[in-house]
Amino acid sequence: MMGYNSSLFFELSIAGLIIGFISGFFGIGGGTLLVPTLMYFGFTIKYAIGISVMQMVFSSIFGSYLNLKSGKFQIKDGLLLGVGGFVGAQGSGFLVNYLSSTILSTIFIFSVCLAIFKFFKSSPESNLPEVKSKLLLFGVGFFVGLIAISVGIGGGLFLTPILIGFMNYDIKKAISMSLFFIIFSSVSGFISLSQFGYIDYRIGFIVGFSSLLGVFLGIKSSHNLDKKKHKTLLLGLYFVILIMTLNKLYF
Repeated sequence: MMGYNSSLFFELSIAGLIIGFISGFFGIGGGTLLVPTLMYFGFTIKYAIGISVMQMVFSSIFGSYLNLKSGKFQIKDGLLLGVGGFVGAQGSGFLVNYLSSTILSTIFIFSVCLAIFKFFKSSPESNLPEVKSKLLLFGVGFFVGLIAISVGIGGGLFLTPILIGFMNYDIKKAISMSLFFIIFSSVSGFISLSQFGYIDYRIGFIVGFSSLLGVFLGIKSSHNLDKKKHKTLLLGLYFVILIMTLNKLYF
């Protein structure tokens, strides 16, 4: 834990606004940027993960409401993914509690590299029929929920490339479904991490509440963007995340 001051609160509010925009625009929880940012502010990776998960609860619920309102996807399309993610994320507290910070950091970096590779090879728009196996959707949700929440991200970083590259979803629908999925994984992870004492509720509320305006602006911007440009920007984000994380952990 660390001491708080007004300057830190202001900086965290600005960070929340920016993370919220990125979350809405790319359909990710925001932890991929928020965790290393919080580590720069002096939080340990485990508390950074807890704060990040709390922020995701705010951004994913509000963002999914906006996406549903605009007709970008139907709830039933993401429900099996979400339930699987909720169940999987229940194991996140166990992993965070019993794995070292070094192992968690290594998982984080490996996950970003895998997402960059898979997303680079996939097409932003597919003419093939979507894969809608109930068992597969639940299984994908379970795996993503378990791993993603354990390293402090909502799962969109993994899920969007999987939906596009393996299950033939359009990029806009995949991004909307990923943000909806994060509701389940983040709420579940919040419960699990709370039981192990890794949530700083005050900081989490500041970052989460300040992210709402950013989510609104991010989603409005994403709905009007060309699909190929959207993919290019998402790949760029992945590289930024990777560089930030490597710099913080090893340099």
